[in-house]
Amino acid sequence: MNPAALSWSQFEAVLLALALGLLIGLQRGWAQRGDPAGSRFAGFRTYGLIGLSGGMAGLLQAIAPALSFILLGATATLVVAGYWRATAGRDRISGTASLAGLITLAAGYLAGTGSYAMASAITGLTVLLLAMRRQLHHVLRHIDEAEIAAIGRFALLAMVILPLLPDTPMGPLDAWRPRQLWLVVVLVSGFSFAGYVGARWLGSTRGLLATAAAGSMVSSTAVTVSLAGKLRDAAGDRVIVNAGIALASAVMFLRVMVLAAALAPRALPTFATLALPGMAISLAGFVLIMRGRGSVRAKEADAAPLPRNPFDLKPALVLMALTMALTVAARWVLDRFGQAGLATVLALSGVVDVDSAIITLGNLPQDTLSARVAGLVLVPPVLLNTLFKAGTAVGVAGWRAVWPGALTLVAAVLAAAAPLPFLI
Repeated sequence: MNPAALSWSQFEAVLLALALGLLIGLQRGWAQRGDPAGSRFAGFRTYGLIGLSGGMAGLLQAIAPALSFILLGATATLVVAGYWRATAGRDRISGTASLAGLITLAAGYLAGTGSYAMASAITGLTVLLLAMRRQLHHVLRHIDEAEIAAIGRFALLAMVILPLLPDTPMGPLDAWRPRQLWLVVVLVSGFSFAGYVGARWLGSTRGLLATAAAGSMVSSTAVTVSLAGKLRDAAGDRVIVNAGIALASAVMFLRVMVLAAALAPRALPTFATLALPGMAISLAGFVLIMRGRGSVRAKEADAAPLPRNPFDLKPALVLMALTMALTVAARWVLDRFGQAGLATVLALSGVVDVDSAIITLGNLPQDTLSARVAGLVLVPPVLLNTLFKAGTAVGVAGWRAVWPGALTLVAAVLAAAAPLPFLI
């Protein structure tokens, strides 16, 4: 390597280490700006020097490992000693400052060794976490036992069980991949919990719309039928309920694209070309319906309670069981009747539950269908499901009550189907 280039590279690494330390120091200095002089563990300049020390240790690692180790150890010892001195005799003790100092040292070291992206990412995440102190404490004050339990269960499903499951074909016709099937449970239960959190933090004045969006994370069909029942019983504001139907449709289009990206990525480009117009029309319908109503009054929105269970596994497990049956059926139909038969099976299964069609396709071998055909095969389930919801809503509530929401669903189907002639 050219000596000049090497020298500039070293200089660049040191500058980055210093800049990362100053960035963390800026946040810490601002957060502690009201503290008495001499009471702070470290300030703006000190964090910059800690980052610089880490960067120098990273540079020395290749040419003088012993000196690098001494510099790292000495700096870490000073950080711990400074923390101990600053907290001595205090009733309230926080380890944030010392941990931030050690992370600054580590980020500087990574920058010094040339791992610029990792060092920058760690620093950015650290600053974000430090800056969110008030918001995180607010969450802790308002979270309840059921939500803590829900977080723990989701962590068990996603971070313990999922990685341990095999990803090899097994079962009838080698149709099942345990890890992909369990991913269905993780995604659906995760959607459910995310929707619950969104509904809770949006507040009661948007309760019905938030609950509609939350429920659509799991089943937009169930949400549409439930909202149509409110119209039939004259429970709640008619315009808001119709807006909820349109919003549920938009969330459904978004959800199926996320599922396709996670489980059948080869189908996403073609599928998104058709799903995005449907989502856009659903959102446009939602906005137009809401414009006819103005703002939501809190006393009316309070009629929409949050889901009782923030982490209901039953829908996810039922969907996984349905997916297992449909995957076997799809493999048998594909072997016997070809792609046309597969499209029919997926379309019929998607009338009631569009997710099952996407998950079934995702469980098929990668070379079963081309990317374009895989994307096109997912379209009929989505369109039929949307028409089914519109028809069901009209059947439950009557045309006069539900026409804005039902019309939005039909318009979304037409918008999603419009690009089909150019793709077939």
